[in-house]
Amino acid sequence: MNPSSPATLHLLCGKIASGKSTLASHLAQACGSVLISEDQWLAQLYPGQIHSLADYLQHAQRLKDVLEPLVIAMLQAGTGVVLDFPANTLAQRSGLRALADRAGVAHRLHFLDVDEDICRTRLRERNDRGDHPFSTSEEQFALICSYFVPPRADEGLHIVVHPVT
Repeated sequence: MNPSSPATLHLLCGKIASGKSTLASHLAQACGSVLISEDQWLAQLYPGQIHSLADYLQHAQRLKDVLEPLVIAMLQAGTGVVLDFPANTLAQRSGLRALADRAGVAHRLHFLDVDEDICRTRLRERNDRGDHPFSTSEEQFALICSYFVPPRADEGLHIVVHPVT
């Protein structure tokens, strides 16, 4: 890691509707970092093409493959990045943290430890408002949450826990 680099890669961990995107926006503004939102990119690049978890996984991997060199280049150039991508499984966290490692910069994993019932209520409200690029059903919510693994100290991550708001 380059201790003189001002850049930091900010990652987000939390269940659907836990507040990751809201926090990501606040972090980007507060840190003067570039915000890259997976949901916005997927909605623009693949409109009407994501209907299942399999669709999401396929398109999300394509997006990550394209953005990875850009994120590393921005970090190496001294620009902080907030990745509003889920870092909700061991594999996701490992892959995203590797970007910081390859760029030689610090990272922070921002963990929103929000109760699933609160997330479910927020998701219903978000779906009703229609202001999110994707609507998630109760079944999809349950399926996606079943893969969620809270971060652990032995992962070697710099974890920042955010209170429920």
